[in-house]
Amino acid sequence: MGVVTITPLLKTVAQTSPPPPDPSGHPPRKGEGARETHPEHQMTDPGQNQSTRKRRSATQWRGLLYIAPAMALVIVFFVVPVLFTGWMSLHNWPLMGTQRWIGFNNYIRMANDARFMSALRFTAYYTIIVTIAIFAIAFPLAIFVEKQRRFVGTYRTIIFLPVVIGLATASLLWVWLANVDSGFIGPALKALGLVERSPNLLASFDSAFLTIIIMVVWKIAGFTMIILLTGLQAIPVELTEAARIDGAGRWQRFRHLTLPLMRRTIALALIISVTGSILAFDQFYIMTSGGPQNRMISVVYYIFNQSFVSFNLGYGAALSIALLVILMLISIAQLRLLKIGEERP
Repeated sequence: MGVVTITPLLKTVAQTSPPPPDPSGHPPRKGEGARETHPEHQMTDPGQNQSTRKRRSATQWRGLLYIAPAMALVIVFFVVPVLFTGWMSLHNWPLMGTQRWIGFNNYIRMANDARFMSALRFTAYYTIIVTIAIFAIAFPLAIFVEKQRRFVGTYRTIIFLPVVIGLATASLLWVWLANVDSGFIGPALKALGLVERSPNLLASFDSAFLTIIIMVVWKIAGFTMIILLTGLQAIPVELTEAARIDGAGRWQRFRHLTLPLMRRTIALALIISVTGSILAFDQFYIMTSGGPQNRMISVVYYIFNQSFVSFNLGYGAALSIALLVILMLISIAQLRLLKIGEERP
């Protein structure tokens, strides 16, 4: 009984007692007495390392398994079609008949195609005008619905409602509204005394272009407003209040506080707007059929005509690859400008 009780106590005292003094008179070195274990002195178990590697490998494979369905969709619906389109662009590929290898002749033809260049110029002009118009409407709307006021939820719903309508449906609706006989816009302008007789708004380039711009802004501004609204709501209230207390006016707060903090949100909305504008097709096909005088043919409309009207699928594929490159360059340029703006003090 006594041995069982005293032995552990003696072991504890022996482990914690200081070492005997050195006969030479030098003090004991640090680390003598109580045992110190250093990481570098620890023996690594090979089995433990192997187990860790197995767990890490299993985790990596599990992560790949999770993203496999998404990657499969990207490969099937994006990578494979792009590669096949690139292959088609190197051929004379009629709708019916035998395909013939022609190398880069379609791209050489594209560089000398005056109608394609005209479509590029019109698409660039339309993209600039409609993007400016959308932001000019969406930003004030986002600021308006961001503040807490009565019926703000109703305002947001009403403004966003046109977004849920398909673009083709919206185009048909505005064709009816702009109709000379049964429409609403022409008789309303006449009733207000702005015109002598109800005009055909889709007959001339200027009026048709303005009508399409108004329709697209009505259709898209609500979506851009929601994107900008998320950026506004992410700005800390403390910063705005501090700037107001320091005497900054509304314009100063907007210019020096709101815009810099919303740079990423604005870039996202800008990329979406520019990309959608460059890919515009439905409104021109439905509302004007490319007219008047084929002056409202966008790049996508021209690709459609070459591929499914003239049945030059190879040339249409080359035009599509060129459009993809243009979109990639524009997106890279926008992201680069965003990065430069963030690095600037």
